[in-house]
Amino acid sequence: MASVVSSDASDASNTSAGTGAAGRGVWTVVLCWITVMLEGYDLVVLGAIIPTLIKTRHLGITAGDATTIATLSLVGVAIGAVLVGPLADRLGRRLLLIGSVVLFSVFTLLVPLASSVAMFAVLRLIAGVGLGACMPVSLTMMAEHMPARRRARASTLTMTGYHTGAVITSLLALQVTDDWQVLFYILGAAGLVVAAVQWFRLPESEAFVRAREATGSQRVPFTELLKPAYLRAGIGIWVASFMGLLLVYGLNTWLPKLMNEAGYPVPTAVTQLLILNAGGVAGLVLGGFVADRRGIKPVTLGWFAVSVVMLACLSVRMHSDLLLDTVVFLTGVFVFSAQVLVYAYVTGYYPAAVRGTALGSASGIGRIGSIVGPTITGALVAAGVGHPWGFYFFAAVAVLGFVAVLTLPGRPPAAAATAGPAEAEAVRPAV
Repeated sequence: MASVVSSDASDASNTSAGTGAAGRGVWTVVLCWITVMLEGYDLVVLGAIIPTLIKTRHLGITAGDATTIATLSLVGVAIGAVLVGPLADRLGRRLLLIGSVVLFSVFTLLVPLASSVAMFAVLRLIAGVGLGACMPVSLTMMAEHMPARRRARASTLTMTGYHTGAVITSLLALQVTDDWQVLFYILGAAGLVVAAVQWFRLPESEAFVRAREATGSQRVPFTELLKPAYLRAGIGIWVASFMGLLLVYGLNTWLPKLMNEAGYPVPTAVTQLLILNAGGVAGLVLGGFVADRRGIKPVTLGWFAVSVVMLACLSVRMHSDLLLDTVVFLTGVFVFSAQVLVYAYVTGYYPAAVRGTALGSASGIGRIGSIVGPTITGALVAAGVGHPWGFYFFAAVAVLGFVAVLTLPGRPPAAAATAGPAEAEAVRPAV
């Protein structure tokens, strides 16, 4: 009887532990998704209010000032993404994510209170540093939470929050009209609430804890990625991420104008941006599902290859609205998810000890592409050759992304195999 009681008690204990782990897992998924949603919200908020800032001459802001503010915001995001990786691998995912959300939220709340254009720009720069750190850590935590066989879906499904946030901002911007300050107050307040919930509910990544226990080290410098075991993959990832975000931001910024230059009426041109992003959401769901079954590298190659074809097709004037909508939708499907699949490769290729650093560097260098893309495309538009050369440029960028992914190793480095059974399983999807 005693043995039966002991067995029952053990089963009950195991059941309770399993239930607790499942509950913590749900909080990880929800809170990481919401964090990425905040970045999607911020992606659109500045663009949504720039016309109002210029029209009302708030602080004397001009079109040139608005461009500077937008650029500095992206520079801040790039800095945050690069800096957070080594810190997350040293101090932990949980602490860095909460700290990043707080930093971003506090300085976002201060933006409407800026007393000069320079202060407005500095506040956006600092908020960008916090924001840039959020996505790499969220993607890392999600990847380490999900089973290895679902590593690609962990990245792509998390990124659907990005587009959801962008849609929410667009809808709110239509309601607040000239009261643009409300958009920043909502974003900052929501961020602080999320950070408070994270403090009480977000668990630390178990993969990070195991990696720290195994290595006994808390310092993971960026130079770790430059060692022979990781260098080849690092170069390919950085180039692919650069090209991928160049495409994402270049298209989101200039697609309506390029469509208008091609001869499409303004309402049709603007509608294409919505169709493009709708395709992006569908592509994220589809891309992760397929990559988990067929392998992340080959699917990423396929996605960049189809992107080349779709972007080249957009350089041709189409006389059927249905055909145009279909091509733009498919462009969103493949271009947007190709970029995220690069992140999925990172989470599958690198062991937990350097995963945060690797993902932060990929995101940070990619952010440089997010600045370069709109700049070059804008120069083509200013020169009067936005169409068709804008799409030729995008297609060439997708070719370079394809070549970069082609150079990526098909298998994790041998060193990762010595990290233990958990990490060996974790890196397997990169094959």
